Amino acid sequence: MTRKIIRVTGADSTAFLQGLVTNDVRRAPCWAAILTPQGKYLVDFLIVPDGDALLIDVDAGLADDLLRRLTMYKLRSKVELEMTDLAVARGTGSAPDGAIPDPRHPALGWRLYAAPADLPADDGTDWDAIRVANLIPETLIELIPNETFILETGFERLHGVDFRKGCYVGQEVTARMKHKTELRKGIQTLRIDGQAPIGTTITAGGKDVGTLFTQSGGRAIAHVRHDRVAEDMQAADARLYPE
Repeated sequence: MTRKIIRVTGADSTAFLQGLVTNDVRRAPCWAAILTPQGKYLVDFLIVPDGDALLIDVDAGLADDLLRRLTMYKLRSKVELEMTDLAVARGTGSAPDGAIPDPRHPALGWRLYAAPADLPADDGTDWDAIRVANLIPETLIELIPNETFILETGFERLHGVDFRKGCYVGQEVTARMKHKTELRKGIQTLRIDGQAPIGTTITAGGKDVGTLFTQSGGRAIAHVRHDRVAEDMQAADARLYPE
């Protein structure tokens, strides 16, 4: 896991982020995303209070683009944005002083922000196993910029979206999806016999069912059309089955 930490300071910090992200920043620590106007995922991150500032904990692969995007949105807001030298440690055992519980799911344990030299060593947690067991998507794996819809990847179940907080970019599309009778597509856990590369197409009866993602312990996260999930599916040389 490679993360970068952006610090947001200034009198308008909370209001600035509140108008951009899917969650209620006033309830931080929280998990949130920025969406396109069409409601598609661009980037997700954790927002963590740090005194009078807010820390944004984001995948390193998306951090520079996020900082540019936030700077573009800043306009005349009383906000300062800084890419810090802080790092994050995480674990599932006893939480060290200053750590916060991961706001997405109790199984994700705790997170601690500090200078790299001040962080505890990795505790050996199998994070893929936890994510598969609890159906938790990961940035740039199950969560793909300009492709993913957040309600299809568990954001509501994992406390990443607030439907009462007011407007944000992509809010109207997300609200319409929320009020559909049911989502036709989304992530779910399947049993898997064998292995296949992340991104492999899943088929059944000659039809595309969806896409295979993280695998661990004979189970896998897949993004599927729910009505095409069958008793015997295939992804390359692997066989998949409903749980």
